Amino acid sequence: MSLMFQKATKKSARLRMALIGVAGAGKTYTALSIASHLGQRIAVIDTERGSASKYSDQFEFDVLEIESYSPKTYIEAMQAAEEAGYDVLIIDSLSHAWVGKEGALEQVDKAARRTQSGNNFGAWRDVTPMHNAMVDAMISSKCHIIGTMRAKTEYVQEKDPKTGRTTIRKVGMAPIQRDGLEYEFDVVADLDADNNFIVGKTRCSQLAGAVVNKAGREIARTLKNWLTDGAAAPEKPAKAEPRAERHAPKAAKPAPAKAPVEHDDFEADEIDAGHCECGVPAKYVRGKSGAGYVCGNFGTEEPTCNFRMKEKPVELAHDPFEETPAEGAEPVSRIELNGAHG
Repeated sequence: MSLMFQKATKKSARLRMALIGVAGAGKTYTALSIASHLGQRIAVIDTERGSASKYSDQFEFDVLEIESYSPKTYIEAMQAAEEAGYDVLIIDSLSHAWVGKEGALEQVDKAARRTQSGNNFGAWRDVTPMHNAMVDAMISSKCHIIGTMRAKTEYVQEKDPKTGRTTIRKVGMAPIQRDGLEYEFDVVADLDADNNFIVGKTRCSQLAGAVVNKAGREIARTLKNWLTDGAAAPEKPAKAEPRAERHAPKAAKPAPAKAPVEHDDFEADEIDAGHCECGVPAKYVRGKSGAGYVCGNFGTEEPTCNFRMKEKPVELAHDPFEETPAEGAEPVSRIELNGAHG
């Protein structure tokens, strides 16, 4: 297989965003708010038993409520959204594909129970490719993807330095999904209990370190500009062509009728014999009546012009080719051949 590097260029793309937060952080609302400014047609895969539809009075979208959380079901739902031509697809939530009914962990447990040893290592051989296929479908989708994930919840005690009072605060930790799934997204943001949109990972430099309360229009506008400012890449890299030497452009060749080869009608015009009227070097030939220059295309399949230049004979008192001329010899007529002997 031939491998070829090519110049890196910014390409137009589709968004892959993950929103991670504890219960009540506003994951569904934030996803809908950003999506409504990112595209016109919005679809939602709802695994939260109709919770997304509670916002139907504020946002316009279509919903698909699924009851089986198998990664295969997610794949089928994503394909259906793509075929229907939706601009944005919200997956609310991706956590159920990991810990929900018929999710990855439940399928591993069922497979382990079917074995005598109860070992689940063998079960992962079947479940991991299925989960990977779901991630691949999400990455390759033609829709913008916004996926929400639940965060593992932890409570911490905080002491107010002004009042001295101790308060209990709920914080989110790692997302409930397979470790490392965050790497597959362009933007990963945490949502806290105060509905702050806190960017933890981003490929969009304009959002690096951003903290936005109740994110929506501004985040969508920034992402849309970032996603659409590139050019589509060619399907195949252009094959490098050898660089040709540059020459001065030649004048267009006329298309005169071919001159008869048997004619020796050389003309003794005072013109430069370097090139003929076709713009190619003149060709030196000999005919019955003498020698001279003709069209450079003479004797080829190319059309010839009427260029003819006959050389004049020069009368010589002595033959330069004989060291001692014969006594009483007549002057010999020789033709000057511009350095060519003959």
